[in-house]
Amino acid sequence: MKADTTINAGLQRLAGLLLRAAPHDGSFAVGVGGAHAVRTSTTSAELVHGLHRPALCIVAQGAKTVMLGDESYDYDPARMLIFSLDLPIAAMIRQATMAAPYLSLRLDFDLARLAELIVQVYPDGVPLLPARRAICVADATEAILDAAARLVALAHQPDDAQLLAPLIVDEMLIRLLRGPFGARLAQLGHAESHRVTRVVAWLRNHFDEPMRIDDLADMAHMSASSLHQHFKNLTSMSPLQFQKTLRLQQARRLMLSNGMTASSAGQQVGYLSASQFSREYARHFGSSPSGDMVRLRDHRLADVACSQSAPGCSMHRPG
Repeated sequence: MKADTTINAGLQRLAGLLLRAAPHDGSFAVGVGGAHAVRTSTTSAELVHGLHRPALCIVAQGAKTVMLGDESYDYDPARMLIFSLDLPIAAMIRQATMAAPYLSLRLDFDLARLAELIVQVYPDGVPLLPARRAICVADATEAILDAAARLVALAHQPDDAQLLAPLIVDEMLIRLLRGPFGARLAQLGHAESHRVTRVVAWLRNHFDEPMRIDDLADMAHMSASSLHQHFKNLTSMSPLQFQKTLRLQQARRLMLSNGMTASSAGQQVGYLSASQFSREYARHFGSSPSGDMVRLRDHRLADVACSQSAPGCSMHRPG
């Protein structure tokens, strides 16, 4: 009971600091250290698709669901979400109101610094575990919440932030690595995971180019079957499905933000066949490109009208 009371007090403190750091809906950098305060005042009308970078997400108020392929992960003030790899996800805010907006802290991982800390936390080597997803939900702890609150508080102490924020970020990473899911996060240092990470980085930067699984396997110094297995264990999808998801997400952004036609967007992200692009788009998003754009633009207009009449109503941000 005392632990629950302490956790609730920590969440309330963090929520108050995030409200101050995020004065209206959006994502706001919090000083230094790769931290962002995220605020949203409305629940999602639909899933929002995007590429999520390696990060820790702590919800102080509200609730959110993240989809990775066909798998769903729910997190709220009792839990936090850890991404250890670039992952194409879909997300939905499940609980948020104007009076009690969704509030979260997103801490983007500095992978080089994380690798240094892994060696310090596991000087004898990381315990070998079965391959798991590069995403997991963990219980929020008093120590993590306390460190998160101290990090957000530094947003209004810029002189102190330069010196103290990196130390607090290190503390949070060390506590994660020493916690129940620490070995899973540290698996990034294992050879197979490191090789998959290399392939994911290549796909992220070259998703619009032709891809052969044998070439990716050579890049990873693995057999094609071994790469396929380890890649799917970490991301829930094959390399081809991963590439396809990145292509479709980017095409959707190009049509929505740049006003591109479906054929032009499909061609720009690497599709040679307009009909194939339309089929795969409809399968992924549940509607044809043209129908999807009409629906999204109507939603955006409604969103703008909402934001003009009531401060804090806007598109949802990652985190």
